[in-house]
Amino acid sequence: MMVIVFRARRTPEGEGDEYRQQFVRMSELARKMPGYISHKGYVAEDGERLTLFEWESADTLRAWATHSEHVPVKELGRQKFYTRYHLQVCELVRESKFTRGAKQDQEAS
Repeated sequence: MMVIVFRARRTPEGEGDEYRQQFVRMSELARKMPGYISHKGYVAEDGERLTLFEWESADTLRAWATHSEHVPVKELGRQKFYTRYHLQVCELVRESKFTRGAKQDQEAS
């Protein structure tokens, strides 16, 4: 699995309707791509935004990164919507999960 960490600060235009329209379209498009798992966004107290993306593999991530609709929107982001961003592409090495009250927990007691 690939985990992408996208940290960004937006311009005033990055808070407007054009950004929101592009965001909605890219979210819809990504969800339909083979290999897409999830993405969630967070906002820190200082205004920095963080979005975590999960893709099944490097190949499915590459397909998204080079998608014909996504490429020009990334450029638009650099031109208009972000003052800066930091993108990290990480390959999952280990994963651990816990859910209180899950059936396994009940069977173990």
